Amino acid sequence: MSVRLAFLTASVIALPAFAAMADGSQITRGKYLVTLGGCNDCHTPGYFFGNPDMSRFLGGSDVGFEIPGQGVFVGRNITPDKETGIGSWTPEQIVKAMQTGERPDGRILAAIMPWHAFANLTSDDAIAITAFLRSLNPVSNQVPGPFKPGEKVSTFMFRIVPPGETAEAAAK
Repeated sequence: MSVRLAFLTASVIALPAFAAMADGSQITRGKYLVTLGGCNDCHTPGYFFGNPDMSRFLGGSDVGFEIPGQGVFVGRNITPDKETGIGSWTPEQIVKAMQTGERPDGRILAAIMPWHAFANLTSDDAIAITAFLRSLNPVSNQVPGPFKPGEKVSTFMFRIVPPGETAEAAAK
């Protein structure tokens, strides 16, 4: 845990000069990492239906994931739209959410978000991803949810079934 904290601290210290340092090569690296990481899978509408809407790239999904006992979570809009995306988040807040799972409002990201894996990114890579996300065209798209267990869900949904459980047992 102390290594993770030290890395996060180093990342945050490196971010104040972020705006001045975001160059084309950094954005290109961020795009590569976002693509490799499959961010578009959960954050681009139409992806899970086999027809991603690239005009709304990373603008928030149209599919929710049900995690038994926790609720249904839809991939959020991670474009720099200030109203429906992460446009009002600072670079430090984006890195913190990506690497610790904590949003600026203190909420923890849904378990489907692989922030545990992103916690292992180098400081340069975390900053490159942030630079790429901030370079995108803002997409105005408010996704539904999150939905608490038992709430009516207004979107298509995949159910996550824990190992050893049947879909029927997970639905109870």
